[in-house]
Amino acid sequence: MLRIAVPNKGSLAEPASQMLREAGYLQRRSTRDLVMIDHNNDVEFFYIRPRDVAVYVGAGTVDVGITGRDLLIDSGAHAIEHRALGFARSTFRFAGPDGAFGSIADLAGKRIATSYDQLLRLYLDEHGIDATIVHLDGAVESSVRLGVADAIADVVETGSTLRQAGLATFGEPLGSSEAVLIRNADLDAHDELDILDGRLEGVIMARSYVIMDYDCALENLDAAVALTPGYQSPTISPLHEEGWVAVRSMVLRSEMNPVMDKLHAVGARGIIVTPILTSRI
Repeated sequence: MLRIAVPNKGSLAEPASQMLREAGYLQRRSTRDLVMIDHNNDVEFFYIRPRDVAVYVGAGTVDVGITGRDLLIDSGAHAIEHRALGFARSTFRFAGPDGAFGSIADLAGKRIATSYDQLLRLYLDEHGIDATIVHLDGAVESSVRLGVADAIADVVETGSTLRQAGLATFGEPLGSSEAVLIRNADLDAHDELDILDGRLEGVIMARSYVIMDYDCALENLDAAVALTPGYQSPTISPLHEEGWVAVRSMVLRSEMNPVMDKLHAVGARGIIVTPILTSRI
């Protein structure tokens, strides 16, 4: 039975559970449930604090888990990234009072508040910056105003929280993060992991693409197919009306509306877009 750690709260929790549902796995019905067995898929889920997921995976208590790349690196656990999952994207940035810092070199001798001690220490050592790290478990943005630190290093999604605290980012990002599937560094690939990985890959692909169907006159087909080459090749079927065909193709979700505009301009008609629930490529 494959043991999977899932974040039990925070911004990673619901998106992770939703992805697993879309991949065909049962998920808990109540946030009070800490363990759930999906007998049909021979999987046992453990709902754990996001910051602890990598620790359990690294210790071998569970086989794999879903967490943030930043949390994996910061944990120092004996675990490795297996697949990026494409949600909860963010950057890890320095921030300080607006105009107080021009570059990371200005951090020398300063106090930097963070919840990611290991990640920050690795970065400072790599760049030869001697600074004091102030560990905080949360509300890092308030540390400068309260006099605990001169600057902060934290995960940034929109930056609105920083602006409310009177802070501005500076320097290049320390790194980027997103939700990732991780596994124990000593765990070799096996059938159960391959099934999970394949299903998650299918969900990622399904979220990235849509199916586009349209009718097209043969004289316009080359121009239309050039706009919808598909993942491998479009499916083309003859229509009852002579000289016309039906075309079905995968199109990137982010490009579907511009593609529809261009298809209509080259003579395609009856253009329909359908979401994909999951896929195997």
